[in-house]
Amino acid sequence: MPQTVRLNHAPARASQLQRLLYVEDDPGIQAIVRLTLEDLGGFTVLTCSSGHEAVAAAAGFRPDLMLLDVIMPEMDGPATLVALRRIPELATVPVIFMTAKNDPSELDSLRELGAIAIIGKPFDPITLCDEIRDAWVAEHTPDP
Repeated sequence: MPQTVRLNHAPARASQLQRLLYVEDDPGIQAIVRLTLEDLGGFTVLTCSSGHEAVAAAAGFRPDLMLLDVIMPEMDGPATLVALRRIPELATVPVIFMTAKNDPSELDSLRELGAIAIIGKPFDPITLCDEIRDAWVAEHTPDP
């Protein structure tokens, strides 16, 4: 059963969630997620097939949120995030990881990298946009 782990960090920048950087190496998953995000969610999406491609294109796109696959060849999701964080315009952009991994220590390491949520694979395309928005709202809602 797909699972989303939500994490609440201090508020980042308060703005409308519209522009998503999505990094996924599997063309089939990439097509489903992009269609879901654009058609069901109404998001503007920059899709990249690798971490290297994302690092080259992301700053010019100025995403509100980054959605990163964890397992990718050459540069995995965590390494991609580290590289993206070196770009000043992306240093504080919230990130959500998507992964089939469910080992608690691996999920903890993603949280330590600053993930605002972790969406499990397989995921439900019908609820994906709501999961992303819920994580965004939690990130931008001050703690009581």
